[in-house]
Amino acid sequence: MIKTPTRQITLEEFLELPETKPASEYINGEIIQKPMPQGKHSRLQIQSANAINNVVEPKKIALALPELRCTFGGRSIVPDVAVFAWQRIPVDEKGNIANVFNTYPDWTIEILSPEQSITKVIRNILHCLNHGTSLGWLINPEEYNVLIYPHNQQPIFLEDEQDILPVPELVGDLQLTLGQLFGWLKL
Repeated sequence: MIKTPTRQITLEEFLELPETKPASEYINGEIIQKPMPQGKHSRLQIQSANAINNVVEPKKIALALPELRCTFGGRSIVPDVAVFAWQRIPVDEKGNIANVFNTYPDWTIEILSPEQSITKVIRNILHCLNHGTSLGWLINPEEYNVLIYPHNQQPIFLEDEQDILPVPELVGDLQLTLGQLFGWLKL
């Protein structure tokens, strides 16, 4: 069977399309739909966003937002958790948080789903790092490990419960071990 080439669309055309559930991302001219989040993914996503916000939001240091579309560098991606320094949060004409974020997150957190391509997720983290993001996490709930991607440094692999997860400088007050992170999965 011969594969018929499909017309790639532009980023502008993609942004005009209606949102999908789960979210679709625009990468290299292609639309790629994220997998539907499952229990472990959802639990880690909400708990990590809440843990970060509990430390940084009251002081107006940063804000962690789950499933937020971020469009920058020719891509439109939806990190599982995107953390923005407070002064970088886009606002509308009324001073409220904007709906559209045409910028990179300061910290990106991805949680690997069982049917998700690890390569695609790593590519999104690297895209963020190449455009200004200071840190990326790739959480693997099935294997209880986290790959840390610091900007301009070798990745760090964490698998011991006592390992303290590195965080960006702006969230320096957050102390979280791998055991605490995966402890959120216990009921």
